[in-house]
Amino acid sequence: MKTGSEEDQWREDCAPRRVLELFSTKWTSMVLHTLAVRHDGTARSNALHRSLPDISKKMFSQTLRQMEAAGLVLRTEYPTVPPSVDYALTPLGVQLVEPIELIYDWARRNAGALDALQPRATSRRR
Repeated sequence: MKTGSEEDQWREDCAPRRVLELFSTKWTSMVLHTLAVRHDGTARSNALHRSLPDISKKMFSQTLRQMEAAGLVLRTEYPTVPPSVDYALTPLGVQLVEPIELIYDWARRNAGALDALQPRATSRRR
């Protein structure tokens, strides 16, 4: 192993495992990307949801709750009629957008190779 990656550093609560937990749903990276790229870091709940095709309202809400608990987004509720909610990237969320964009750029450059992969049994890819 390389220096700095001794086996005892791969405990259950190590930083690399904790960051991967942030992506327990495929939507986390897409919400971060969409908030950053399409909405300049802040969006009303409904506008953000409309920007994410194919995500159910339930999954959208669940993902945002997890992201808020992880400190990636800040939820601001306004006492209006009807009530409105904004979601904004936190400084930690803004920092996480950079590596996500690197992965998305890599995926775009390698789209042909990714398209050639056999879809997983649970994939919705056509």
